[in-house]
Amino acid sequence: MFDAILIEKPEDGDQTVSLTQLEPDALPEGDVRVAVAYSTLNYKDALAITGRGPVVRKFPMVPGIDFAGTVIESSHPDFSEGDRVVLNGWGVGETHWGGLAGEARVKGEWLIPLPDGIGMNQAMAIGTAGYTAMLCVMALERHGVTPDAGPVAVTGAAGGVGSVATAILSGLGYEVAAVTGRESETDYLKGLGASEILSRDEFTGKVRPLAKERWAAGIDVAGSTVLANLLSQVRYRGTVAACGLAAGMDLPTSVAPFILRGVTLAGVDSVMVPKPERIEAWTRLGTDLDLAKLDALSVELPLSQVIETAPRFLDGEVRGRIVVPVAP
Repeated sequence: MFDAILIEKPEDGDQTVSLTQLEPDALPEGDVRVAVAYSTLNYKDALAITGRGPVVRKFPMVPGIDFAGTVIESSHPDFSEGDRVVLNGWGVGETHWGGLAGEARVKGEWLIPLPDGIGMNQAMAIGTAGYTAMLCVMALERHGVTPDAGPVAVTGAAGGVGSVATAILSGLGYEVAAVTGRESETDYLKGLGASEILSRDEFTGKVRPLAKERWAAGIDVAGSTVLANLLSQVRYRGTVAACGLAAGMDLPTSVAPFILRGVTLAGVDSVMVPKPERIEAWTRLGTDLDLAKLDALSVELPLSQVIETAPRFLDGEVRGRIVVPVAP
């Protein structure tokens, strides 16, 4: 048997969450069975565990939208017993049991080999947040944003995506303006490479169609007014990669940034990304992210403390990445 967080909800009752033990036979269908070494606590996981958002589509559910581990058994041609693998997205933790458990059974097409040089704990210190950050950087590059183009604003910079994005961009030579609602994180963000720390309050006021041009590009995890204000400040032909909705799903902007400054809003999804792009992102994480910085932007949390920590995560009381060791 193995430990697992299990979310249950009867048809006529409220959701319950517990740390329990499960048998391998209880795992859902899939052609690869994995001994999970590490998972994480992500924004979606916290929503699922607390019930604050409609993340879980099927009950009972083991949350955990990502994991790193070792293949136990496989009937998929790409994987064999003993292979190190990593998984992000594909509805895991939403419609298919996820990584906050000692074992997982998934479709082999959802897995990619963990690149050499990245440990399993490092893979989850990166996690879906870091992998998403890399996808955002790649989106900026595809639209011609180079380090000499000018400063890049990163919203939610003290969170998981923002922390890794700040570290990657600064390592590649970009000037990073880190936007945060927590002034106490100034030293932390400068340690990741941010050259300027901005208060989130600068991005939460009334949105003007066009404001002063400040940024060559941006990476946004917030949405809503924050993203709208960011778009209004982006320079001519700049790009913003948007990957989150921490501030809301609405976008109170106008067409002005797009038709008068030629600004590009590039949407970044991490869940259904084709495998070649996933492999590229993870390969680049192994080369473009200073793995030594992972210690500063991540903490380990026992599986037994995940349920009680989830509300604090949603309330913005947690910095960086939360890595969950799952193997006994």
